[in-house]
Amino acid sequence: MTAEGNLHGHQSALAQSLTWITRLVLRVPLAVVVLSITVALLSVGWTFCHLGFRTSRLDLLNPNSVYNKLWIDYTNEFGDEDDAVVVVEGAGRDDVIPVLEQLSSALSREDKHFHAILHEINLTKIRAKGLHYLSLDELRCLEQFYIRIDPILAGNWGLLNTGRMVEDIHRRLSGADPRVRASAEAELSGLVASLSTSLAERGRYRSPWRRMSDSVATISQIDSEYLLANEGRLGFVLLRLAGGQDRFARGGEAIGQLRSLIKQVQAQHPHVQIGLTGLPVMEHDEMSTSQCDMLYAALISLTGVACLFIAGFGGLRHPFMTVAALLLALAWSFGLVTVVVGHLNILSMSFAVILIGLGIDFGIHYVARYLQLRSANLRCKDALIQTAHHVGPGVLTGGVTTAIAFLSAGLTEFTGIAELGIIAGSGILLCVVAALLALPAMIYLSDRYAPRVSLPEPIQVGRFIALFVRFPFLTLLATLAICLSVAPGMHKLRYDHNLLNLQPVGLESVQLERKLLAETDQSIWFALSMAESRQEILERKQSFLKLPSVDRTEEAASFFPADDQEKRTIIARLQQRLGALAERPPLIPETPPDKLGQQLASVHRLIVDTDPRSRTSQRHIAEIQDLLRRTPLADCFARLSEFQQRMARDLLSRMHTLRSMANPEPPQLSDLPEGFVTRFVGKSNRFLLKIYSRADIWDMDALEQFVTDVKRIDPQATGKPLQTYYASRQMQLSYVQAALYSLVAVVVVLWLDFRHIGYVLLTLMPVGSGMFMLFGVMGLLDISLNPANMIVLPLILGIGIDDGVHVVHDFRNQNGPYVLSNSTASAVLLTSLTTMIGFGSLMIAGHLGLQSLGRVLTIGVNCCLLTSLVMLPALLTWIARGRRDAVEKNEPKQDERSHGDVSWKVAGGLHSP
Repeated sequence: MTAEGNLHGHQSALAQSLTWITRLVLRVPLAVVVLSITVALLSVGWTFCHLGFRTSRLDLLNPNSVYNKLWIDYTNEFGDEDDAVVVVEGAGRDDVIPVLEQLSSALSREDKHFHAILHEINLTKIRAKGLHYLSLDELRCLEQFYIRIDPILAGNWGLLNTGRMVEDIHRRLSGADPRVRASAEAELSGLVASLSTSLAERGRYRSPWRRMSDSVATISQIDSEYLLANEGRLGFVLLRLAGGQDRFARGGEAIGQLRSLIKQVQAQHPHVQIGLTGLPVMEHDEMSTSQCDMLYAALISLTGVACLFIAGFGGLRHPFMTVAALLLALAWSFGLVTVVVGHLNILSMSFAVILIGLGIDFGIHYVARYLQLRSANLRCKDALIQTAHHVGPGVLTGGVTTAIAFLSAGLTEFTGIAELGIIAGSGILLCVVAALLALPAMIYLSDRYAPRVSLPEPIQVGRFIALFVRFPFLTLLATLAICLSVAPGMHKLRYDHNLLNLQPVGLESVQLERKLLAETDQSIWFALSMAESRQEILERKQSFLKLPSVDRTEEAASFFPADDQEKRTIIARLQQRLGALAERPPLIPETPPDKLGQQLASVHRLIVDTDPRSRTSQRHIAEIQDLLRRTPLADCFARLSEFQQRMARDLLSRMHTLRSMANPEPPQLSDLPEGFVTRFVGKSNRFLLKIYSRADIWDMDALEQFVTDVKRIDPQATGKPLQTYYASRQMQLSYVQAALYSLVAVVVVLWLDFRHIGYVLLTLMPVGSGMFMLFGVMGLLDISLNPANMIVLPLILGIGIDDGVHVVHDFRNQNGPYVLSNSTASAVLLTSLTTMIGFGSLMIAGHLGLQSLGRVLTIGVNCCLLTSLVMLPALLTWIARGRRDAVEKNEPKQDERSHGDVSWKVAGGLHSP
C-alpha cells in the first residue's frame, strides 16, 4: 500500500475534521482568499501605525526579577539614560584639550538633542570653600598659627627678622608649658632647615612654613580637571542623548546629529582622532545593523526559498501560491504581534526570519502531497480533500509541536525569550492556518480547470532515499557511527557570555570600547552602589577599594564634607582676619651675622639640655654657624636679606591662598557642574558610587568574582556588569527551561496524535540524534553557544519533530514493507533546505550574533535532515521488514486497508493502540 493509504481509526476524527473544513473552503474559495488578503492588509496597516521597537537590553529582562528591581530602583533615582562617550585621541594634552572644549561648546548649543554634557569638572566654586575639607583640629591649628602671625600681617613685618625669630623661639623653649615648647621646637626645625638651605647655595629656598603647607595641601590641589587618560593622550566628553520620537531606535536622531557634529570638528582638527562609543550608541548601532541584516536576510531567504521551491516542484504557480500563503501568515503575525505584545525587541526581531524558515514547511508538505495525488489522475477538488485527509493531520501536529516549542519559552523568566517564544509560536500557528485554509483556496482557484498534464511533478527524492535504506541495518550502523564520531566535540562545547563578541564587525563604537578596555582604566561598565548619606557612601568606598577585584571607584560625596557649625565659625573668623592683606611685604632689616650666630648657639645649648632627640635641628644649627663664619660678610648679609624677603613673600602668598578658600558657606550641589552632579547625586539626594573592575569585565570568571565581591559589600548593588551577569545566566537557563518545557508539551501532543509510546519515541529520534550531532560538530569546529544562538534549542526541536511527525505519519499510512513516499521525502528535503536558506541567509549578516545563529541553525538542520531522511526511514524499514507477511499470516481476512500497527505487535513486540 502506498503512502496514500487510509489513516488509522484514532486519526479519523482529526482527518475528517480537516476534510470537512477543506470542503467548506472549496465551496467559497474566492471569499477565503479575499478575506485572507483583507486581514493581511489591515494587519500591515495596524502594524505600521502602532508597532514599537525596544532597543535597550533592559527591555529583555523580567521587571520582577530581584536583580532587575534593583536596577529599576537605580533608574528611578538617577534616570535610565546611559552616557554616550566622545573619545578624542591625540599626541598629548595640548592637542586634546582644545578639541574637548570645542566639542563641549558645540554640543551645549544643541540642547534639543544633548544634555548633561561633561568634559571638565570645574571646581572653582568648590575651591573657594576649600577650608571646609580640613578637619576641626586642622582648622584650630590653622587659626592658632594665624593668631601667632597676625602681628606680622598687621604690619609688623620686622618680626620676620631672622634674629628676632630665633630669639622668640629661644624664649618659648625656655617656658614651662610643654605645648608651647613643642610648637617652638617644630618652628625651629622648619626655620633652621630652611635657613641652612638658603645660606648653603644662593638662590635656593626651602619654605619654613611646612606645617601650614601640610594643613592645606589637599585644598591647594583642588582645581578643574579634564576627563583625560593615557597621560593626556585620550580625552572624553560624556553626554546624555534626547530620546526623540524615534520609533525604531531610541536616540537615533540625536546620534545622527552627534556624528555629523563630530565629522565637522574632525575636519578642523586632522591631527587628532575623534570617535563615538557608549552603551546607547552601541545599542543603536546594533539595532540598526540588525534591522538591515534582517531585511536583507528576509529578502534573500524569500528569494532563495521561492527559487528552491520552483526547482523542487518544477513550476512557478504552486511555489508562488505557497510563498503567498506564507506572506499572508507573516502579515497576520505582524498584526497579532502589534495587538498582543505591541513591540519588538532585539531578540524578537528575528521572528520574521524564523517564520520564513519554518512556516514555509507546512505549505511544502501540502503542495507535495497535492501534486503527487494529481499525478495519480485525481481532480483538483478530490486531490485537495485527499491532501487534507492524509497530510493535514501531520501538518497540524507538526505545526502545533513547533509552535509549542516556541510558546513554552513564554513560561520562562527572561522577558526577551518569553516574548520571542510567544510571537514566533503564534506566528507558526498562523502559518498552519494559512497552509490549511488560504493555500487550498488559492490552489483551487488556480487549478480547478487545469489538466493534470499541465501540473509540475516534484523531484523524485524517494528513489534516492531508497538507495540508502535498501540495507537498513547497515545504514543504521553507518548513521550511528557518524553520530559517535562527533561525540568528542561535546566535551569542547562552551558558552560565550561576552556580548562584545556578538556585535557587528567594524563598528566604531565597539572598537573604541575594546580600545578603552585594553589601553585605559576607562569603561562604560561599572557596578553601582547607592547610599542615603555621605558618610555611608564614603565608608562603603573604603570597603570596595580593599577588594582585590576592584580597581577604582568614582563618587561625588567627598565633595560635600559634613557641615559643622564650629567649622563655619572658625572659617568666618579667618576670612574676616584675612580681609586686608598687603600685596607685597616691606623690606625687612637683617640681623648681623655674628649676633645671629650667638643666638643660634644659645638655642643649640638649650635644646641639647632639654631635648637630646632634636639631632636634626642641632645639625642644621651647626651648619648655619659654619656658613656664617665662612661666607664673606657682604654676601652673608645679602643671603640673609634674600631669605627673609622670600620667607615673607611665601607667607603672604599662602595667606592670600588661604583667604581665597575661606568662604564660610559649606559646599553645595550648585557649586559643582550640573553634568557631574546628575551622575552622582539622585533626585532624592542619594549618593552614587561607581565601582570599576580590575579585570576584564567580559571574562565570565572575572565578572563572577567581581559580582560576588561587590555583592558581599553591598547586597543592593546594581549596574551593567551585574545586570549582564545575572541576565546572561537567566537567559541561558531560560533557553534550557524552554527546551524542557516544550519537550514535555510536545510529548503530550505526540501522544494525543499517535496514542502509542513507540511512535512518540520514533518521532523524537531525529531531533534527539540531530541535537547530539549538532553539539558535537559545534565543539569540533570551535563554535561556542552564546546568547544569540541559544535559540537553536527550541528551533531545532521544532524542526526535528516536524520532520519526524511527517515520516512517522507516512509510515503509519502504509501496510507491508515500508517505503518512504516520494511526497514525504521531497517535502522533508525541501523544508529542510528552505529552512537552511532562511536561516543560512543570516550568515551574511554583519552582526556576529546573527551570523552565529545562522551558522548553528544551518548545521543543526543538516543534522536533522540526515536523521530524518536516512536514519529514521532505515529504522522504520528495518522494523517493518516482513510486515505484510505477518499481517497475512495472523489476520488473513482483514481488509487490505487495515493499518500496519500489527507490525509493532509482531515485528517490534509493541502493542498497537
